[in-house]
Amino acid sequence: QVQLVESGGGSVQAGGSLRLSCAASESTYHTSNDYCMAWFRQVPGKEREGVANIWPGGGTTYVVGSVRDRFTISRDNANNTLSLQMNHLKPEDTAIYYCAANLPGRGWSCPPLFQSKYNTWGQGAQVTVSS
Repeated sequence: QVQLVESGGGSVQAGGSLRLSCAASESTYHTSNDYCMAWFRQVPGKEREGVANIWPGGGTTYVVGSVRDRFTISRDNANNTLSLQMNHLKPEDTAIYYCAANLPGRGWSCPPLFQSKYNTWGQGAQVTVSS
């Protein structure tokens, strides 16, 4: 099973930018490039919510509407890295951000952005946005 390690979290003032990265290792039977990758975030006391996901080849992405005009998901398959560029950050973006992975399903489709649909997780990276 692939292993995931996030980096790039931190504190920023509202309106600022941060870039999260997720380094993916290879497993015995799959490379990280075989996986659908996603970003989730969680605030204490609330459910983990999906932010964005990206297909194995990187050509198809989905970003939830609440952040679509500010966040961009991308992947560098040559370097086994997933990224989330976050611009114009708001205090309500404050959360722990998690990188997640799962193999594609039937038809090479990626699972929707529900926590239960992804079986591999990173340890999380704290993002704090102050007003």
